[in-house]
Amino acid sequence: MYEIRFHGRGGQGAVTSAELLAQASISEGKYAQAFPSFGPERRGAPVMAFLRIDDKPIRNRTTIKEPDIIIVLDPFLYRVVNITQGLKKDGWVVINTPMKIEEVKKELKWEGKIAVVNANQIAREEIGRVITNTTMLGALLKAVPVTDSEVLKEKLKERFGPLAEKNIRAFERALKETLIG
Repeated sequence: MYEIRFHGRGGQGAVTSAELLAQASISEGKYAQAFPSFGPERRGAPVMAFLRIDDKPIRNRTTIKEPDIIIVLDPFLYRVVNITQGLKKDGWVVINTPMKIEEVKKELKWEGKIAVVNANQIAREEIGRVITNTTMLGALLKAVPVTDSEVLKEKLKERFGPLAEKNIRAFERALKETLIG
């Protein structure tokens, strides 16, 4: 089972990302559950979303405290939230940042596996707005192929309609430009 925790700010699409990955996984015949964790926060406040993907039915419905993967949509969120809290020692950090891998590891005090991508730049150039959720899905799939990218692209088309092509371009760029360390 993959247990994934998304960290973002309200309006960045963390909840949407978790839902899209769950839908793609279910389309592949897997089991998945996606759920948000936020209160009455306003746009821009820190939020979390959670996702479980497995080949068998998922009975656990609790918050994910020891994720296999952390996805960070906001490049500065680690300054206000302990994003690596509970992350398994062999887990992945997939983060939106313009920094180099070694710089990020030092900042986070994380020695484990990491994937970095400048999702802000990609989203600005491909979508026209700094909404990084679909870009970060590309970064995730480069690091850990939790679902098939073609199936996920179909879900992007269903979800975003006329905006899908821009989101797919951002997703595909992240697949190419994400650095693994």
